[in-house]
Amino acid sequence: MSHTAHIPSHRKPRQRASKSALRAGVAGGVLSTIAVAGAAGPAQAEPVTQTIEMPTITSGISTAVAASAQATQQVALDLETQANEDAAAEKAAKAAKKAHAEAVRKAEAKKKAEAAAKAKAEAEAEERAERASRTSERTTLSASAGSSDSGSSASAPSSSSSNVSGSAASIVAFAKAQVGDAYVSGGTGPNAWDCSGLVQAAYRTAGIDLPRVSQSQSTAGTQVSLDNLQPGDILYWGGAGSAYHVAIYVGGGEFVGAQNSSTGTVQRSMDYDRPTGAVRVL
Repeated sequence: MSHTAHIPSHRKPRQRASKSALRAGVAGGVLSTIAVAGAAGPAQAEPVTQTIEMPTITSGISTAVAASAQATQQVALDLETQANEDAAAEKAAKAAKKAHAEAVRKAEAKKKAEAAAKAKAEAEAEERAERASRTSERTTLSASAGSSDSGSSASAPSSSSSNVSGSAASIVAFAKAQVGDAYVSGGTGPNAWDCSGLVQAAYRTAGIDLPRVSQSQSTAGTQVSLDNLQPGDILYWGGAGSAYHVAIYVGGGEFVGAQNSSTGTVQRSMDYDRPTGAVRVL
């Protein structure tokens, strides 16, 4: 026995060598197996060349979708057509209604125009007849006044209109001939008057020019008492110089005056509207 046989370090390396050899053999076998498998793998694998066809399922769906779209479009067109027809019918109905209303309006307007024309013609005829009557009356009165002026002497003044002569007769006759005429503010005839316009026109028939307004007419002559009036005297309402209304005394306690727009030119008793004073121009 070697002198080193009892030294453990000398025995252990032998064991390690055996284990190492064993391990090397195992590892070599595993690696050989892997190598063989690796070498055999590529040679045994075959590429997949078969193509699997899937059934076509979209053709039927496309046809159904197309049919549905076409149906929807047709419904939309039908609705649009109906809407257009309804709008056209409504427009036509409105136009017909408007035309009917316009026709009714024109018919009514024509009827009113015809009635107005007829009334105007009748009024004009009546006015012409009235003017003719007044002209005849004025001519007769003027002739009577002229005959009286050509006499030897004038009759004495009287409160009775039937005995009036001269200029007073002409004034009274003119005033009475205007009874029934309209009252218009600022009117000076021939068929519409205001109070001072009528007095001025009546005195003009006797060749006398009076002021235009009632204030001036109320001081155009001599102030006289209401108890001592003569036909042709000017009656006034309000103060002398500030009168707001005038009329002509025609005798018998009556006067003629263009009163207002409601009554027009009237012949009334002095008791109807008692004047404030009177002035005598003749």
